[in-house]
Amino acid sequence: MPASDPSQAPLGVFDSGVGGLTVVRALRELMPQESIVYLGDTARVPYGSKSPDTIRRFSVEDTQFLMGHGVKAVVVACNTATAHALPLLQATFRVPVIGVIEPGVEATLSDPRCERVGIMGTAGTIRSSAYQYALAMRRPGLQIHASATPLLVPFIEEGWIDHPALKLVLRQYLEPLLEKGIDTLMLGCTHYPLLMPVLKKMLGKKVRLVDSASTCAAHTLRVLEEQKLLRRARSKPVLDIYLTDLSEQAEAMTRRFLGADFGRVKKASL
Repeated sequence: MPASDPSQAPLGVFDSGVGGLTVVRALRELMPQESIVYLGDTARVPYGSKSPDTIRRFSVEDTQFLMGHGVKAVVVACNTATAHALPLLQATFRVPVIGVIEPGVEATLSDPRCERVGIMGTAGTIRSSAYQYALAMRRPGLQIHASATPLLVPFIEEGWIDHPALKLVLRQYLEPLLEKGIDTLMLGCTHYPLLMPVLKKMLGKKVRLVDSASTCAAHTLRVLEEQKLLRRARSKPVLDIYLTDLSEQAEAMTRRFLGADFGRVKKASL
């Protein structure tokens, strides 16, 4: 790739595990011409239970790995890393660095009728108050109800998306939010877009759903357009997936999350 044409470089995406592949999936649907390098830090997952300093250190190491592959922009496809490390990454690296929280907030507030927002996320994301703060700063008076939903990730990673037990757990999590009269539900975890079909059936049209994968992909498209970094297809795009710990389970989850043929998963050393 000639240095004079950075648009031909790949996009970089990282997450603490494989959940960020929902963002990769959304990026590929929106921008099929783009090559992507994905890093899942499966050796150190989850980030949510780590201290903010550790999350920032891991995030810098993840970004350095992607920069070593010549990426033109970095998508932080992890809510916890976005909450704790995004400003540091944006100040440290010379390429655009995009998180998953801001796009979700923008999409939520794009509807002027939005008055009561529910947020579901991992304990670490909810504890960081990143979504709550961003929403409150932009629309004072907005009613915000955040709920940690830690049991959902294990169900999703097990592939139990349509299992009765998952639906039972979801009802328990949704009930307090629905009692608050929410009109919008933000899915504050990159695993959760896989729950969209079952959530739509459970909630109907009375609650608007905002997921972090599609909103992040749309925001990334706008950034690439503004920076004139959109790839003009000259050759077939490439998808490279790296995991810091390879296991049969991780590879199986990779296929489940991506829902496409992508070749071989490679081992990454940070």
